[in-house]
Amino acid sequence: MPDLLLEFFSEEIPARMQARAAEDLKKLITDRLVDAGLTYEGATAFATPRRLALAVAGIPVRQPDVKEERKGPRVDANEKAIAGFLKAAGLASVDQAKIEKDPKKGDFYVAVIEKAGRPAIEVIGEIVPDVTKSFPWPKAMRWGEASAHPGALNWVRPLHSIIATFGPETEEPDIVKFEVGGIAAGDTTHGHRFLAPGEIKVKRFDDYVAKLEKAKVVVDPARRAQMILADAKNLAFAQGYELVEDEGLLAEVSGLVEWPVVLMGSFDESFLSIPEEVIRATIRNNQKCFVLRDQNTAKLTNRFILVSNIEATDGGKAIVAGCERVIRARLSDAKFFYETDLKHRLEDRLPKFEHIVFHEKLGTQAERINRIVALAGHLAPVVNADVALAERAAWLAKADLLTEVVGEFPEVQGLMGRYYAKAQGENEAVAHAIEDHYKPKGPDDLVPADPVAVTVALADKIDILTGFWAIDEKPTGSKDPYALRRAALGVIRLVLDNQIRMPLLPVFAQARGDTDGRDLLSFFGDRLKVQLREQGARHDLVDAVFALPGQDDLVMIVRRIEALAKFLDTDDGKNLLAGTKRAANILRIEERKDKLQYTEPPDAALLQQDEEKELARAINGVRLEADLAIVREDFAAAMTAIAKLRPFVDAFFDKVTVNVDDVVLRANRLRLLNEIRVATLSVADFSKIEG
Repeated sequence: MPDLLLEFFSEEIPARMQARAAEDLKKLITDRLVDAGLTYEGATAFATPRRLALAVAGIPVRQPDVKEERKGPRVDANEKAIAGFLKAAGLASVDQAKIEKDPKKGDFYVAVIEKAGRPAIEVIGEIVPDVTKSFPWPKAMRWGEASAHPGALNWVRPLHSIIATFGPETEEPDIVKFEVGGIAAGDTTHGHRFLAPGEIKVKRFDDYVAKLEKAKVVVDPARRAQMILADAKNLAFAQGYELVEDEGLLAEVSGLVEWPVVLMGSFDESFLSIPEEVIRATIRNNQKCFVLRDQNTAKLTNRFILVSNIEATDGGKAIVAGCERVIRARLSDAKFFYETDLKHRLEDRLPKFEHIVFHEKLGTQAERINRIVALAGHLAPVVNADVALAERAAWLAKADLLTEVVGEFPEVQGLMGRYYAKAQGENEAVAHAIEDHYKPKGPDDLVPADPVAVTVALADKIDILTGFWAIDEKPTGSKDPYALRRAALGVIRLVLDNQIRMPLLPVFAQARGDTDGRDLLSFFGDRLKVQLREQGARHDLVDAVFALPGQDDLVMIVRRIEALAKFLDTDDGKNLLAGTKRAANILRIEERKDKLQYTEPPDAALLQQDEEKELARAINGVRLEADLAIVREDFAAAMTAIAKLRPFVDAFFDKVTVNVDDVVLRANRLRLLNEIRVATLSVADFSKIEG
């Protein structure tokens, strides 16, 4: 079957837009193909700094024929209704319609419309221009004389040519006929801007890739990235260095070049007195270069790797020299900033926070710092941290935000605070807490383990959450401008990874008394579901445990969930769940019908059958055993105790009729069913469990 090749060749596509543009092109084109009845075997999209390409394999030669039946009015309908139906169906008279009989509704007309499929190349010729004209670039522009006219083409940068070929591998492909913005589709592109700028005629995707490679263009961004990484590692190794890998930078650099050429440069060794992270940020942000470490000492060296887009006749000497000049100037600035910062103690910067608003409803940064300090002092004993050190770290944690280096490189906030704290002789735990209090920043970030750092990290995140909850600035849908979901997940990971026994509701009240603690706890429950689901746990078990009163100790909640999951994997657990749900369903139905609750204990004197007497005795014994296990926090033992109910519940439902005519007896048996529900509530709310 035929394949489709598309390429949009333009002036420039910013690196940050390339991956999204490639995915958008693939989705928009293939969705339209499928909607048109043109299913396909596979599609791949690529992007370079100058081109956006798509290959779609295995498209049928033409659309399938379509046969559609359209129901019309009854045969005895008025002439106007019948005429409207005929016109809409494209029929000349009712003789061209068939009549279907319906014993209930009467006979009615049905139009059978047969529509022959069109050649795929014609359909593609309509799809591609539509997609091109409405392509969702984050930023687009118009150009030339046409830009003054309505409907002018918007593209990320001036579009120079379009390739659109369609045909089977065994034949010469056809050009898909269409025009967009005065540019007619063809089979011609251009090679590398400097190394091979001439025209190139292509046929299909394999031919396109091979010819562009000869013209110094690597179409696949993943392959460009692999080339850069391999060449950079080899060049570094040959000189006795080791590449400091950076996935984000690699992805960005591979989007800046069509023909990657790896070169090495250097800078003055005196700049190595600057913290490594500042050197790396300077070189990365300003020149998109990689830094190197010494293979033996693992320390940063005064060498760097740059990626050029050309094979220079001088071997890249001029390119390297130009890059070195820029890096020298930027490192000089960074060194000046760092040395200037060292002249001031962190606490000397704090008064400035009194004039910086954190949030108009939450006060200044200074007020926020005071809250974090107070909460850190409250949490320190809970986390087993030194109170004075925790308060000192909380007091200084935000001070580096006002330093010159962090002002220039915000990504090193916290880290620079650690450097400055150590330089002024702060306790090691305080210095590390200043750096680590932002952590964990994401699911792959390490969780602090030092008690002082954990204390300040918790105080910082809980202050954010309780503050924004108090002013009703909560996340909605996909919007979370203050990263509150991330903050809650951070608290959860800090607590669970360090096994901190910390009931949340009192902490919320301590942090901010006007916070709706219950609502915030529910938010934590949702985040815990996300966290545990990623680890393979079931979200309904989280609901089942959170539904119990007073469940705000995350460590205990997770232990309960783990024990419950193991219990429900056993036959006893599955059968008891089924019996409990049956009891709950009967109760719910009867309570709704009777408009009352059967929550009183059953009357032992009214228990008639052996099965209900034995169930009542079993419930009393099991509840005591389970409650004692819960007190010991032995949740596995509590589940084992509850499991003992299983044969008695089974026997009850097998032999005892609940809804008997005797009203008093019926009510007593419903109260006994409620006892099953109450007994299982010592471990979880079984009504929340699916299955």
